[in-house]
Amino acid sequence: MRRLILAPRWLQFFIVVLLLFGVFFRFVNLDRKVYSPGEIDTLLRISGYTSTQVKQQLFNGRVIDKQAFAKFQSLNPEKKLGDTIKSLAIDNPRHPPLYYLLVRFWVQFFGDSITTIRSLSAVISLSVFPCAYWLCRELFKVPLSLPGIAIALLAISPIQIIYAQEAQEYILWEVTILLSSAALLRVLRLESTQLKEESYILNWGIYTFTLVLSLYTFLLSGFVAITHLCYVIAIAKFRWNQIFQRFLISSLLGFFIFSPWILVILANQSSVLFSTEAKIQTLSFPNSIVYWLIQTNHIFIDVNFNWLKPLSLIVVTPIFFALVGYALYCLWRTNHEKTWLFITSLISIPTIPLLVSFRQLDIIPYYLGVQIAVAYLLAIQLYNGSISRQKTWQTILAVLIIVGLFSDTLYSQSYTWWSKFSGNNHLEIANIINQAPRPLLISSDAGNNSISILTLSSLVEQNVLFLLVQGNNIPK
Repeated sequence: MRRLILAPRWLQFFIVVLLLFGVFFRFVNLDRKVYSPGEIDTLLRISGYTSTQVKQQLFNGRVIDKQAFAKFQSLNPEKKLGDTIKSLAIDNPRHPPLYYLLVRFWVQFFGDSITTIRSLSAVISLSVFPCAYWLCRELFKVPLSLPGIAIALLAISPIQIIYAQEAQEYILWEVTILLSSAALLRVLRLESTQLKEESYILNWGIYTFTLVLSLYTFLLSGFVAITHLCYVIAIAKFRWNQIFQRFLISSLLGFFIFSPWILVILANQSSVLFSTEAKIQTLSFPNSIVYWLIQTNHIFIDVNFNWLKPLSLIVVTPIFFALVGYALYCLWRTNHEKTWLFITSLISIPTIPLLVSFRQLDIIPYYLGVQIAVAYLLAIQLYNGSISRQKTWQTILAVLIIVGLFSDTLYSQSYTWWSKFSGNNHLEIANIINQAPRPLLISSDAGNNSISILTLSSLVEQNVLFLLVQGNNIPK
């Protein structure tokens, strides 16, 4: 590991260049993409209205124009901060309020255009780099080379660019995962030193704070907390010791601080279980596996393939799975148990429950674990072995960089992408509507139509009129 302390000058140069490219792709063409359903939901939370209020005021059987939708997609002076929290609690308590409060404060200062709203995620995404550096330092005790490669891979990873330009809470969740994981490893490392009692309280308090941030950002942070619990139990050799006791107290305190939102979830169980979003995200087990394979590819390459074609999966997937598998193998063979155990736990524990429960995979912990493992593999292979072996791994690194940058370029220039889901169809529908001389769009509030109509209203021309009704009261 001593050879990984400093990267050669050419590698340092490329790390800096890739970091600059990553920053550029996070901010370029923020207004170019269509809204995804999740982004429309974010706009609705900013406005402070609930979906019931949208249906009451829009789906009333009257002809309205595009301007009628504006107050449901922007900051409304009639609605306050409490209305944003209330709309989440009533409509979608599966999403804790931290990100939505941040974005509301953001638009109050900088405006509520889509560029401004998405720029918050882009700004937050810059925090990934120092947080990833801190986590790698705690894992590998190496100051520059390996963390630098990890940052470079994160900077140009297509899936990272997508989340950095999405007006949703995913990139903030990633930052909190990195923070809480690094804070945990730090406090465990310091436990082996002689510190004053006040220092222990401060260090565990930092971990509790980062855990609370993560829980209030995304509900699946509970699986990350379980990952930390399993890791602490494993390194404690399943014994009740002082470290495990302090961890348990710290974690329970974090969940106690999160308990107000747990009560909100329990009070609105029907919203959690039967929301339209929850129904959309349910997948069959084979589809969950395919989605997992596709998302693994998207860590390294994403050119908006139709991945449902078997040829795409058969050709691309084995290449990247072989790389990830070999990275995990090298991690296991050449590292201390505490290091490889943490990374494999981060990869597996938050992911497996989603696979077996047939849920659409929000697997950011998996992305992070895989990218750190691959960064470690590249770091050790670039220095070890014969010259020809080093050249081979330099070529592999170059290929990963090329396909990553190519994917980022395609994404930055496109109007739609797979991540926009039904928003891609809305763009085609809007183009058809806009070609009509006197268009009138008629729809009911059945299913997910209210979100679809809000999306379409942002894409159609000013002359388009809407006639929205409730139930089956569609006029002839």
